[in-house]
Amino acid sequence: MLIEDDDGVARLIARALSRDGHVVERAGTGEEGLRYATGEDFDLVLLDLMLPGLHGSAVLAELIRRRPHQRIIVLSAVPEVGTRVACLEAGAADFVSKPFALAELLARVRARLRDRAPGPAADSVVIGPICLDLALHRVAVDGHWTALSYREFLLLRHLMESGGRACDRSELLHAVWGMTFDPGSNVVDVTVRRLRAKLDHPDRIETVRHVGYRFATP
Repeated sequence: MLIEDDDGVARLIARALSRDGHVVERAGTGEEGLRYATGEDFDLVLLDLMLPGLHGSAVLAELIRRRPHQRIIVLSAVPEVGTRVACLEAGAADFVSKPFALAELLARVRARLRDRAPGPAADSVVIGPICLDLALHRVAVDGHWTALSYREFLLLRHLMESGGRACDRSELLHAVWGMTFDPGSNVVDVTVRRLRAKLDHPDRIETVRHVGYRFATP
């Protein structure tokens, strides 16, 4: 799903994606894009921020609220780091600044689509009473399921698959948010707090002083 109001840019992106083997639906306003994106299942949503009517940030927030598992790549000419961080914290899977090279955009699309499907060897990660569903992005505690946002899912999966090893914030920022720098944000700590609430126990994810976090193993 491509939500972009600039017809020239939209046609350019759509052609490139089609040549790369993707089927593309288009919308030109925030309201139209939100309606389509919540009414059908899309592997990926490309979302411009500067949209007529409903702003892209509002579309992002509402789409994540209704479909917390949805992969969204934000496209924006707004260069500020704060805007990129805000979109990633809100649940976007990636952020691509305009102007961009089509080759880079296609590479990021492929990367996010690879994130979508778990490997054939397993469809869940289980540690003690915690079961993480890799396909549906939800977690169960003693059989009671709770939906996870995209970032919550990536963070919990990384911690659970780290074998009880302590993961520092730089590692988590890179693995979950794709950041190679510390934006001075507490996004890791905020997401850990949300996960702890969903796991219904503050000690499921342990704080390792002066390091970061680790998943508690039985």
